[in-house]
Amino acid sequence: YLIEKSLAVDNIFVFLLIFSYFSVPPAYQKRVLMIGIVGAIVLRTGMILVGGWLLAEFHWILYVFGAFLILTGVKMWWAAGQEPDLNDNPALRLLRKLLPVSKDYDGEKFWTVENGKRIATPLMMVIAMVALTDVIFAVDSIPAIFAITSDPFIVLTSNVFAILGLRAMFFLLQAAASRFHLLNYGLAVILVFIGSKMVLIDVFKIPVAVSLAVVIGILAITMVWSAKTAPNT
Repeated sequence: YLIEKSLAVDNIFVFLLIFSYFSVPPAYQKRVLMIGIVGAIVLRTGMILVGGWLLAEFHWILYVFGAFLILTGVKMWWAAGQEPDLNDNPALRLLRKLLPVSKDYDGEKFWTVENGKRIATPLMMVIAMVALTDVIFAVDSIPAIFAITSDPFIVLTSNVFAILGLRAMFFLLQAAASRFHLLNYGLAVILVFIGSKMVLIDVFKIPVAVSLAVVIGILAITMVWSAKTAPNT
């Protein structure tokens, strides 16, 4: 749960970027997050069941998961200091090609009628981007949990509890996001550590207590360092 919760923080920063890019009114953000949470639970349940079956049938999948987490951690480290740009996001470009989108919001509606045609509103694009973002993050976080336990029930419940708290965490960190500007570096180190643990599982098994202590230590150091170096606002 601690690892899932820490990795979920990265989701929040991306959600903030999406809401800012689409200028989502605050009144609509709660509904978007609620729908996104329900969708995330459904999608992650399927991914966890498939992942649990793969690990039970093919032990070498652990090495694949581990190598993937290491590469993801390295990529996250290099991208941490860069300002993300949704204009270059391939998923957003694909959605715009598939769905004609209105220029303005129509309340909390996902579809509207413009020039006699039924088209999507920007709120539909926001929902789609939130769902796609969560799937991308799930590809990182679910293998990270399998590094600690292969019990699908524990993996599923830790994901569900972490996701259920996303909405509250979003509004809690929304105003203080700039104070945690170094957090992505800490998350990158966590991913590399967990990936290394999975790759070395048959050579040296790191105790769960040690793994959790490392994760807590990295998060604490990163957050304290971020608070000390945060720009004055």
